[in-house]
Amino acid sequence: MAANTNKLTAIAIKNAKPGKHFDGGGLFLDVRKNGSKYWRMKYRNGSSEQLLSFGVYPEVGLPEARARRDEARLLKRNGTDPATEKRARKVVVKHAAAEGFGVIAAEWLAKQKPSLAEVTHAKAEWMISLVPTLHSLPLSQITAPEVLAALQKIEATGRNETAHRVKTRISQVFRYAIATGRAQRDPTADLRGALAPVVSKSHAAVTDPAAVGQLLRALHGYKGQPVTAAALKLAPLVFARPGNLRAMEWCEIDFDAAEWRIPAGKMKMREAHVVPLPSQALEVLRDLHPLTGHGRYCFPSVRSLQRPMSENTINSALRGLGFDGDTMTGHGFRSMASTRLNELGWNPDWIERQLAHAERNKVRASYNRAQYMAERAKMMQAWADYLDGLRAGANVIPLKRKAV
Repeated sequence: MAANTNKLTAIAIKNAKPGKHFDGGGLFLDVRKNGSKYWRMKYRNGSSEQLLSFGVYPEVGLPEARARRDEARLLKRNGTDPATEKRARKVVVKHAAAEGFGVIAAEWLAKQKPSLAEVTHAKAEWMISLVPTLHSLPLSQITAPEVLAALQKIEATGRNETAHRVKTRISQVFRYAIATGRAQRDPTADLRGALAPVVSKSHAAVTDPAAVGQLLRALHGYKGQPVTAAALKLAPLVFARPGNLRAMEWCEIDFDAAEWRIPAGKMKMREAHVVPLPSQALEVLRDLHPLTGHGRYCFPSVRSLQRPMSENTINSALRGLGFDGDTMTGHGFRSMASTRLNELGWNPDWIERQLAHAERNKVRASYNRAQYMAERAKMMQAWADYLDGLRAGANVIPLKRKAV
């Protein structure tokens, strides 16, 4: 290091008046009239004088400013222009940020939005948000151990299945990046067997007729929020997916046609779905209308009329009624209806169509939708009447339908 460097001291900097105060080796402190202090370094590149900026004092202290000066002097001694090197580093940092996992994931999510149901897209966004440690990292620098560490943090909270689903979303982001030329490989491929396996478990549901009757009596005896009470009464009658039920909008209800028309954008399979409404369901909705009919959602959030009911509301209400997660869930109404309707002899195709399960053959699916509307309407009314009988305590065993 040159002998004429390190002239400044902490006290000298603190008391420095406006002007340039040199430390040596080209480094100086530029003090402005307003008291601001900037580190600068001047040097010659050929015949022209160049100026480097090292930051503001005291964010950049004297030792750090000297270290940056020494680094710049070393670059110059090795034939590299410090200013050019600084600009190149900025480009690298900017490029790395543009290729970061968080940026690519947001881009991928935007591409997927038109083809995903609203609730599915929201879940995908939520899953990506569970790995914040990856967001600022360039995809080219993300390794399998780093992905595993992020996923193990989710595992540690007891959400093993969620960890596996997040891994799938991460893989989808990497595959998108590979396809667009911004990544070479997917590191999640190296994580096979690294996470604890998921123990498959069906949605808990009450299916025994006597138990169903007991459940229905409990639902009709619910003493909580009136809106929640209405949702509990409607859930077994329409057995829709919980996300569709809580996001039900008044504009989707046709009282005259006795139909609930769910747009394709809300459906898991991205196909519009019509739910024939039995008279009991219409009664529930008519009783609810004076409470929430002035807003968008049939079952709005208690915190905001602009948002639908929380996804936990139904399950929490069931817990309050004494039905734990191993006995009954909001999704369990679908299993309950499917099991009982099949056992009662209703046409399986009608049941599957009412459950909005996908038909692989698109031509057949279109035909089935047109063919089964009248049949499903009859089935839904018979189902509602059957539930009324169970709730009243009767041993209701309607004549089995011939599967046609």
